[in-house]
Amino acid sequence: MSTTERTGRRRDLAAAGIAALLVAAAVVVGTSIEHADGTLHLNWPPLYARWDPHIGPGTPAALAVAVAVIAYAPVLAARLSWRALLLSAWTASTAWIWSLALIDGWHRGVAARLTTKYEYLQVIDRFEDIPATLRDFTRHILIDSPGHWPAHTAGHPPGATLTFVLLDRVGLGGGAWAGAFCITVGGTAVAAVLITLRALADEAVARRAAPFLVLAPSAIWVGASADGYFAAVTAWMVALLALAATREARSPAAAALGSGLLFGLICYLSYGLTLFALVAAAVLLITRTPRPLPFFLAGAAVAPLVFTLAGFDWWEAYRLLVERYHQGAGGIRPYAYFVWANLACTVLVVGLATVAGLRRTVRAAPDTVRRLWSGRTTPADRLTALVLAALLALLAADLSGMSKAETERIWLPFATFLLAATASLPKAGRRHWLAAQAVLALLVNHLLFTGW
Repeated sequence: MSTTERTGRRRDLAAAGIAALLVAAAVVVGTSIEHADGTLHLNWPPLYARWDPHIGPGTPAALAVAVAVIAYAPVLAARLSWRALLLSAWTASTAWIWSLALIDGWHRGVAARLTTKYEYLQVIDRFEDIPATLRDFTRHILIDSPGHWPAHTAGHPPGATLTFVLLDRVGLGGGAWAGAFCITVGGTAVAAVLITLRALADEAVARRAAPFLVLAPSAIWVGASADGYFAAVTAWMVALLALAATREARSPAAAALGSGLLFGLICYLSYGLTLFALVAAAVLLITRTPRPLPFFLAGAAVAPLVFTLAGFDWWEAYRLLVERYHQGAGGIRPYAYFVWANLACTVLVVGLATVAGLRRTVRAAPDTVRRLWSGRTTPADRLTALVLAALLALLAADLSGMSKAETERIWLPFATFLLAATASLPKAGRRHWLAAQAVLALLVNHLLFTGW
């Protein structure tokens, strides 16, 4: 091993150590604040969780998946055919998400997750007349309005709730189907990110990232939350745009149109996902082409047009949401704590291996920008640019002050792309980093009961 490689590994470990200290500080400081005045509204800061050591039916499966991925995934990711890799990654990711969810048991881990008083399923019966409900939606956002929406319904555009309304209409009603839907769809995000990496960087980069995308700590919150579903929709939006921009799709125009349709949809799933315009812009910058843009914009206009014609005013709803946010815990939670504690929370979501990869990403950023400007980029440059775009979007969300706490769930779409930074880790030690990812996820899921 060369001196440069040894130095790089030491710096990776140092970055991981600093991240671990950041998490420890967030726990200690957050616990102190919560005990002093209760303004965090968290039982185990910085996570929305409570201390609850336990095992469950998913424990043996989670251990088996972790061991199998650590032992075999790096080799299989390099040797499998591309289609087999996509299928294997999706299958393994879904198994990992399911097994982690079932550590909490079927009822507590899956079936009841989306049935609490805060969740979308509480208002399914109020959408019997969908057009009328959409016209009336903004009247129930404020907490002092008659029949105000639960926290999650009020905090998102109606596309989120309509997803579960439509599931109910086709006979897949109730918490069990809703949880299974979020896990199944959420598991496909791995394949979408792999497709994106192959299109924008190269296949080798995608193959290096695959084991880390599968064995991600973020899987804890994908199973089962609606934000896991949002993350998958967002990931496929980026994948389709990448295929259109690189002209690797059979019909680049159709791929761009599909990407635009999904972008329009995610804007009506979560207000914060509008920040993925930064990632979409990065895709076009990396590929140095505006060709997909007309089709993308045409697709992106569909959801706003449909919802606006149905009577829902996105801008008015967002204005009222900001007011509602400050009426509740968001108006009490201290910005000075969460502006950095949210980042500690993100460490728990993406894992220390991703932190090491992000160190390499940030270090490479100046050279990447210069080569992007000149148009002579390497696959590593294109990976760096994509990850940086996701990181900038996450930082914008953090600085906005509209994401104080619960970011382990809310920021899943951003975390999905941050995980790609692991492709920059050197071959030596990759299994150790994978083990660190698995141990973190298993500890969090067995020692804490995560909310939402």
